[in-house]
Formats: sequence, C-alpha cells, structure tokens
Amino acid sequence: MTVDELDLLIKRYDGVRILEAQDDLFYLYDPAGDLPPERQQPFATIVTGDHYEKVSRLDEPGAWRLNLGLTKATYTSLFGAVPTERDADWVLDSGHDYTARDQLMPHPFYASQHWVCIVSPTDPAALQDLITEAYEFAARKYAKHRARQTS
Repeated sequence: MTVDELDLLIKRYDGVRILEAQDDLFYLYDPAGDLPPERQQPFATIVTGDHYEKVSRLDEPGAWRLNLGLTKATYTSLFGAVPTERDADWVLDSGHDYTARDQLMPHPFYASQHWVCIVSPTDPAALQDLITEAYEFAARKYAKHRARQTS
C-alpha cells in the first residue's frame, strides 16, 4: 500500500477536507468547509517524515505512518487502558516498538486521546473498519457541535 492509495481511500468519505503541511496529510470532517481553526481536529493523518518527532523512524526509505483517532471503546477493546507513563522525550510507554512496520499500535504521543497508528501499512482492507470508525466518530462530534450552535 502506498500513501497515494490510502489517500484515495480516505478521500472517498463524504465531507472530508484535507490540509497539507510538509507533505503530511490531515483529514478533517468538515462538510460545509467552514470549521474555525480551533475546531479543525483531524480524524486521520498521514505523516511522511520525521518533521515532528523521530520515534517511528519515518526518515527510512518507504516509511510513513497512518494515525487514527478512535473512540475510547474501540481503543480499549484493542489495547486496554491508555498508557500514562512518558519517557524523557514525552513518548508514551505502551510496550510497543514504534518503529515496527505494518503493526497497529497505540500512537506514541496521542494514545492517551485514543489515537492509534500503523507505520507503512500493507493491507487496506485491514484498515477499512478503523478508518470508518475514525470518520464516523468525527462526523458525530461535528453534528453535536452544530446542534449546540443552533439550540
């Protein structure tokens, strides 16, 4: 699987807006295209290099990482309680090797917010349900925010 293939897969969902920075992709649920900056929280990201941190060794050839924000229920069904201990570089100690390829694991920094990641995934079918979960979770949060604004 390539970054372009995964990008096409995520773009198929309705209401997705994509922001790009340093060749990284940030997928927002924003069907009206009018989310204020403080509400622009992605539900998925594709990070293509060590621009922000080096824990996954994304500087190696062909390495990139998909990150997904899941519900607490889904996250805990996969990994149990979120990790709370951090090392000197602020990396969460989840017991996972964050350099491992094609292995779903807690996100090295955002697992405490129920984010997961996978470095250089190979099977899009294995990720489909998780991508859908992240997308639907973002859509529910968007709808709740809109409902609060109109009431």
